[in-house]
Amino acid sequence: MLLAYDNRKIYFDLAGPQGAPTVCFTHSLNADGGMWVEQMVPLLGAGYRVLRLDMRGHGGSSPVEGDYTMDALAADVKGALDVLGIAKVHFVGLSIGGMIGQGFALACPDRLLSLTLCDTQPSTPPGSTASWDERKAIVRKAGSLTALADSTMERWFTDEFKKVNPTRWREVRDTISNTTPAGFLGCASAIQNFNYEDRLPTIKVPTLVICGDEDAGTPPDRNQLIASRIPGGRYEGIAKARHLPNVERPEQFNRVLMGFLGMNR
Repeated sequence: MLLAYDNRKIYFDLAGPQGAPTVCFTHSLNADGGMWVEQMVPLLGAGYRVLRLDMRGHGGSSPVEGDYTMDALAADVKGALDVLGIAKVHFVGLSIGGMIGQGFALACPDRLLSLTLCDTQPSTPPGSTASWDERKAIVRKAGSLTALADSTMERWFTDEFKKVNPTRWREVRDTISNTTPAGFLGCASAIQNFNYEDRLPTIKVPTLVICGDEDAGTPPDRNQLIASRIPGGRYEGIAKARHLPNVERPEQFNRVLMGFLGMNR
């Protein structure tokens, strides 16, 4: 479904009983709300309402030309919740979705029931500027994300995952290829220019941080840093997983997430 916000369209999927506590998901760069399909059955089965939002230029949401900021992406979440009439959410974000979650928590603390941040960063990754500039140059030259799809999948999943779940592997890869260049370039610029580290201690909402033990791009130590900075923050590692543990190890991921949500319902 599409909602109108700021003269553009934001794609969303909303399922579950009206009036139930809402879990709001934001996804990784070059993904969309479909990356959370493994979480839908347990959440709906437990009586939650589930909202999945697509970022600018990702999935079904309209692209926006130019550089984005993390605060602007967090404002998109608030705008969507306002249009949908949802007052408070359990927020779950992975990678840039987790960066957006931090920005949303800092800007709109009254809209949160809990915060789950997965495989993410508290600030622009140290020493990452050149690698991001290289990826952006590749996309500008190619005019699509296809050239980055295979290297991205290597960062996101262990070699085992492709062997045991080739259909899901292909679905995720296709989503990367179908991301708009404007969406990728804008979000990449946001990742290159943000810093929430010093403000994390002001977050007072119950917070869980989850990370794949083998994630090299948003490594465990950076996620542990987030958990240590937020008062009462809790960290959980997912073994034998890289950047998308919710897809690669859904049973372990769901057990941790559902336990946390249940404690804060």
